[in-house]
Amino acid sequence: MKMKKLLTNRLIYLGLAALLEIMIYIALFRFVRDKAGWVEVILHIAAVVIVMHIIRTSRHLSSDMMWLVLIMIAPVPGTAIFLICSADMIRNKTYRSIVKEQKKAVTYLQQDIQVTEELQENYPARRSSLSFIPSSGYPFYRNQGYDYYPLGDIGWKVMLEEMKKAEHYIFMEYFIIEEGEMFNSMLEILEQKVREGVECRVMYDDMGSIDTIPSSYARKLEAKGIKAVSFNRITPIINVIMNHRDHRKILVIDGKTAFTGGINLADEYINVKVIHGHWKDNVVRIQGEAVWSLLVTFLTNWNALRHEDTDYNVFRPVGMNFPVQQGYIAPYADTPLDQDLTAQSIYEDILNSANDYVYIMTPYLIIDSEMINTLIHTARKGVDVRIIMPGVPDKKIVWDIGRSYYPQLLEAGVKIYEYEPGFVHAKVFLSDDICATVGSINLDYRSLYLHFENGTFMIGADTIRDIRRDFEETFEKCRQIHLDDLKTGALKAIFLSGIRIFTPMM
Repeated sequence: MKMKKLLTNRLIYLGLAALLEIMIYIALFRFVRDKAGWVEVILHIAAVVIVMHIIRTSRHLSSDMMWLVLIMIAPVPGTAIFLICSADMIRNKTYRSIVKEQKKAVTYLQQDIQVTEELQENYPARRSSLSFIPSSGYPFYRNQGYDYYPLGDIGWKVMLEEMKKAEHYIFMEYFIIEEGEMFNSMLEILEQKVREGVECRVMYDDMGSIDTIPSSYARKLEAKGIKAVSFNRITPIINVIMNHRDHRKILVIDGKTAFTGGINLADEYINVKVIHGHWKDNVVRIQGEAVWSLLVTFLTNWNALRHEDTDYNVFRPVGMNFPVQQGYIAPYADTPLDQDLTAQSIYEDILNSANDYVYIMTPYLIIDSEMINTLIHTARKGVDVRIIMPGVPDKKIVWDIGRSYYPQLLEAGVKIYEYEPGFVHAKVFLSDDICATVGSINLDYRSLYLHFENGTFMIGADTIRDIRRDFEETFEKCRQIHLDDLKTGALKAIFLSGIRIFTPMM
């Protein structure tokens, strides 16, 4: 059984194909160098130009440091790799389609000016930060239904009940899908709804699900009448666009109810399957007009791949009744294919605007100098900054890299806690009992710069009390980390410092 699984593992075949491609590049470079020495001279000149260009134009130099180091250590092959990858970004059809749909999506997301004026009047001290999200294309909505479920175990059952109520469509976009108790129960509902005439669509990330479902899984769903597509399908050809994964978590039902949060669709996320101890995650339910932002976000990537919806308005619901909650929410998305650093800017705005506290949950901590400085500056202002991290790692090397940031943060007054029962997968920022954001966005390079992500920002919302309660209960299950807990060998410290340069690839 193990041998059969080994022989059919897509990761092994893709890895071997990538290795073969690298060997071909090396052989080709040596051949060209020997036959035409002028090519090496041109690449040396290009190396200087590229390094200067990156330094001058980069909006996230820490993540681009990998390219700088590669080109400086090996100017000729490093430059050749950079140029090959850049050319791929320009010619890639998926890239062009997504950019086209993103421009189209902007026309469907319009901010109600009255809501903006109310926000600025009610929260004058946060005027500039509250203007940022609408300027990025994601409007605020007033008095929407919003529920926070502190565990995937709880939220998943609510998702099932809402799916059973669907009358027109169910749209799903997730990083990971794996057959088991969680997804199979959803699949059963989808199959029933297809028989009832409900349109069902499932989009999953091909890399995220590479080891959980077969490469033909989309065809299996299509055979059941469920429209399906794997996002940014993995190919054995090395290219930069493959590094941009769809890490979003979105479920939209009839345009009236939506779910997002941290969970993927696999049994580990609801503690049916236990691998890394207790899995601490969350789910949020949104009801009302704000669902429209998540619907447009889903349709953007879907139509970049399927090209079937010419007018998104056909999915806009009419006549909604939903529980009214005080406050304002703004579902938002982030994409690596533009110059906006939406998620990082929202996180930094929360930190910079805080007066009393900022509580953070994140499974990973791989951050650039800007985020480090923001965390430190906020703590040194006297704000109680606390970060909850996993007590049991899912990826030991990534966990160790995250812990390598602890000393600098602890020395500045940031408090760090590790969740002793297991793994924290929730991605939450909470500040001053006033504002919060919950979504799919980790505090790492991949989420902040390389992935397609989504979240929901809220201010003055009733649900913030529930998020605060979740933090308080989680702190009780955590161990606070101190500098004395972080003793490590010199060789390991040097290794972690070096590998941090290449963390954008992890």
